[in-house]
Amino acid sequence: MTDHSDGAGGAPVDGVLAALADPTRRAILDALAEYGEASATALAGRLPVSRQAVVKHLAVLDAAGLVTGARVGREVRYAVRSAALSTTARWMGALAADWDRRLAAIKRVAEEAERQDR
Repeated sequence: MTDHSDGAGGAPVDGVLAALADPTRRAILDALAEYGEASATALAGRLPVSRQAVVKHLAVLDAAGLVTGARVGREVRYAVRSAALSTTARWMGALAADWDRRLAAIKRVAEEAERQDR
């Protein structure tokens, strides 16, 4: 897989997309976005997976730059980091714009060919 980064040393898009491919990880991000920050134990209480599974998913999300963990007493509380999502959204927006330009060019060529056939 090609490493798509933002060119400024930001989080690679590939890691974000791979992390977001799993529905449990997306549910964890949704829960963190809704509640602000939470421990793995609290997240496991809201999801149909074990605490150990949540910890593994959080490690993947952390490696992709999507969450950050901070020790508060005896627990680690996780929160969403938006920079990697923003980088990925910019890459996807640029990709979509490129495809829109290509499709518009194809449409112009097809319409011109149709006009010439008349």
